Amino acid sequence: MKKLFALLTVISLLASCNDSAKKVIVMSKGEADINTDTKIITGKEGAGRNEKMFVLGGGEHTFKLNTPAGEATVQIKENGVYIVNVMNDTIIGSFQKYADPAKANTSISQENLKHRIDSLHQLMEGKNVSEANKNFFILPKYATRITGNLDAQIVGPYHQMTSAEKVNGKDPEVYRFYSIKEIRDMVAKMEALTVGKKI
Repeated sequence: MKKLFALLTVISLLASCNDSAKKVIVMSKGEADINTDTKIITGKEGAGRNEKMFVLGGGEHTFKLNTPAGEATVQIKENGVYIVNVMNDTIIGSFQKYADPAKANTSISQENLKHRIDSLHQLMEGKNVSEANKNFFILPKYATRITGNLDAQIVGPYHQMTSAEKVNGKDPEVYRFYSIKEIRDMVAKMEALTVGKKI
């Protein structure tokens, strides 16, 4: 009986924590060391891109960052999903509507293509970026709140995700992030498609 009561107490505590949780995703190049007791996150230069996630309860939390770009202090206040950038590279991203793979490969008009190029240029310049606009420009040594929806999906740089399944009949809330190099390469390929054939 005591074990059952203890188990119910733990479940109750976990449920109450979930109501006031902060999901934190640390993006690094190589492994990152996360110490939630000392509130220190250390990012080191290494091979490959890495993502680690941890959850915090209610209240405000302050973390010290030790990164290849230097040291910083970040605050995580409101509930929701956060990205902490401990790379020596800017992370750029936005909300994305993921369709079925068959629909994702449909052709787009030149006007639509030019609009996408213009939007990407604005993102690279850090213009019109905010949680309200669902666009993000995350410099090294920064923590940014992405959304209040803890069920939102975050797709990090160099991932090849092209579609996402519906959740309870609804489109998922997905945010896709790129390194600034990926965005530049993407823009170059798009701009090549806007050039007419030479005669």
